[in-house]
Amino acid sequence: MDVLTTAAAVGRPLEQTRARYPDQEGFVERDGVRVFYEVYGEGERTVFLLPTWSIIHSRFWKAQIPYLARHFRVLTFDGRGNGKSDRPAEPDAYVEQEFADDALAVMDATGTERAVLVSLSRGAERSLLLGAAQPERVAAMVFIAPALPLPPATPRADAARMFEERRDDHDGWQKWNSHYWLEHYEDFVEFFKAKIFTEPHSTKQREDAVGWALETDPETLVATQLAPRLPDEDSVRELVDRISCPTLVIHGRDDAVRPHDSGAALAEMIGCALVSLEESGHCPPARDPVKVNLLLRDFVDPAVACPRAWTRGKSRRKRALYISSPIGLGHARRDVAIAKELRGLVPDLEIDWLAQNPVTRVLEAEGERIHPASTHLANESHHIESESAEHDLHCFQAWRRMDEILVSNFMVFHDLAESEQYDLWIGDEA
Repeated sequence: MDVLTTAAAVGRPLEQTRARYPDQEGFVERDGVRVFYEVYGEGERTVFLLPTWSIIHSRFWKAQIPYLARHFRVLTFDGRGNGKSDRPAEPDAYVEQEFADDALAVMDATGTERAVLVSLSRGAERSLLLGAAQPERVAAMVFIAPALPLPPATPRADAARMFEERRDDHDGWQKWNSHYWLEHYEDFVEFFKAKIFTEPHSTKQREDAVGWALETDPETLVATQLAPRLPDEDSVRELVDRISCPTLVIHGRDDAVRPHDSGAALAEMIGCALVSLEESGHCPPARDPVKVNLLLRDFVDPAVACPRAWTRGKSRRKRALYISSPIGLGHARRDVAIAKELRGLVPDLEIDWLAQNPVTRVLEAEGERIHPASTHLANESHHIESESAEHDLHCFQAWRRMDEILVSNFMVFHDLAESEQYDLWIGDEA
């Protein structure tokens, strides 16, 4: 059974402003378990961002969704056990085949004939299961930091074997223990997220992930861990041998959860390209979003990225791209004054503006040209307004909680700078 609704019709817990909201959202139900999904954008090619372990939900793809949805149709869903999906109690409800079947049900409910599957960590197994069983539904596959039983052993191998034993010592990976989760869940979550985000300056990503983990409960997480998974390398190879679509593996060199060489082993087994991200940990989509976004774009459809041939300035008019911040209309008027001075120095200078409301009103009144790409910018002013409550605004936190919007808007600039010829980029507080 499928229930399809508009984004505005479904209530949400309080969260930071999104850079892009879904065009459709709804639920699919299988064997009494309801799974929540979202649909973004449109286009002939669909990118299906699969859920990872149920310790987090689909918002971990937040830095990819706005960008990919400008180029492709994008599907996501909250894996059972977190987010707006149900949290069944029995471990059997969390076997990987259930997640693969949920993914297929979402494809059916959204009229998706074929999709490029993109997985992170534990999502690799359900991606393989779906690709092996339904090859006609899978156009390609991308594995990011795949969590599969491939050598070398994971850092928590010993702790995993002692998952159900009651212990007195819970240092380091010994926190990977069902009793510890039930009694000290938040401490385990803090420890685990620090292992995921080993890169410097990852406090925002850790805080996001901890918050998402606290949206489920330790009993559910224990159930997910007790569910059987692929046992060994041979079981992975059996699935891989049934995969024939284009495939890509992306893995961070400094992954402290799944060793980089494990991802390399998968790439070698499949015979596909491996992209190794230097100084990157277990969640590149969050800590290296620009690189991941471009890798996904170019893999899904290389024709999307096609910069024009460069022409030297002597044979054409000089061009500048002016990025005007929405922080105050006085700021915008100063930018206009600077542009006028530039035209005095270079009379034939063409200036395109990358800006958003309310700055665009000032620019249009001055007869300036707003670049059409400006329509893709996420509204920074709206975010700041949403962070204010009765004139109470914590500016530092408001900026931190705008990370998704800032990444999305940078990607707009990146595509524009890549595809068009500009001699100068200008930005003040931009």
